[in-house]
Amino acid sequence: MSTSHKEKSKQQQQQDPRERYPKPPYPNQEQEAPGTEGGLKPQADHGEQSYKGSGKLKGKKALITGGDSGIGRAVAIAFAREGADVLISYLNEDEDAKETANWIKKEGRKALLVAGDISKEAHCKKIVEQAVDEFGQIDILVNNAAFQMARESLQEIPSEEWDYTFRTNIHAMFYLCKAAEPHMKPGSSIINTTSVNAYKPTPSLLAYAATKGAIQNFSANLAQLLADKGIRVNCVAPGPIWTPLIPATMPSDQVKQFGKDVPLKRAGQPAELAAVYVLLASQDSSYITGSTVQVTGGTPTI
Repeated sequence: MSTSHKEKSKQQQQQDPRERYPKPPYPNQEQEAPGTEGGLKPQADHGEQSYKGSGKLKGKKALITGGDSGIGRAVAIAFAREGADVLISYLNEDEDAKETANWIKKEGRKALLVAGDISKEAHCKKIVEQAVDEFGQIDILVNNAAFQMARESLQEIPSEEWDYTFRTNIHAMFYLCKAAEPHMKPGSSIINTTSVNAYKPTPSLLAYAATKGAIQNFSANLAQLLADKGIRVNCVAPGPIWTPLIPATMPSDQVKQFGKDVPLKRAGQPAELAAVYVLLASQDSSYITGSTVQVTGGTPTI
C-alpha cells in the first residue's frame, strides 16, 4: 500500500466512530481506588493533541471537581484552550492533578489545585472560597467527581460505602452549588455529570446508579430555581468512558470487556465529551437549561 493510501486509510479510520479508539478486550489490569492515569492500559485520550480552542470561554473562571484525570482532565484542557482559568478539585491524585495543571498552564491560563474530600461540606466551602480568592468570581461550575464500587449483591455493600457514595456524588453537588451560587453572575453555567446509569442502571453499581438518578432530578429542579438569576444548569450523561475509575472499582473481567455491549462496541474516551461541556459552558447554549446531553456510544436512554 502506498504512503498516500495508508494516510487516507488512517484518516478514514479516524472518521469512523467504531474504529477511532481502542476496542475491547483491554489488557488485564487492576488499580487501587481512586486510580491513576499512569496505570491505565491503554492510555486514555483527553484531547491533549486534538482539541482546538476558539475563544468560547475567554476570560471565564471555572471550577471542576475530579479535574485531575478522566473526563475532568479533558474538560479542563478544553476550557483552558477556550480561554478559561481553571481550579481543579481532586481527592489525593497529586501527580495526575499536576499533569492536568501543566496542560492548563501551557495555554497561558491560571491553574489552581485543591486537594481534599468533597464528601465534607467544610471542604466544599473551602474550594469555592479559594476559587473566589484567586479568580474573583466563578463563571462555570462542573460537578464531575464521583465515587463508585462494583458489588455483586446487596449484602456486600457496606453501609459506610453507601453513605460515602451519596456524600461524594450528590451531597457534595448540593454543597458546592450552594456555596458557589452567590458568586455566579447572570450568564454563568453549572454542569453536572450524571450517567447512562440514571436511565439504564447496572445491577452491580446500585449506590452509584441511585446517585446518578438523583443528580438528574437535582439538576432539573435547580435549573428552574436559578433561571430567575440567569444561571443555567445542565447535565452530561456519559456512557462507558475509559478512565482510571474503571480498573480501580470494577472486577477485572468486566474491565477487560468494558464498553463491548454498546452499539459502537467500545468504551468512549474522555476527549469525546469535552466539546459537550464547552457547549454547555458557553453562550452558544444560552437557551439550554434543565437539559441532559447524552454521550453513550448509542446506548438508548429511554
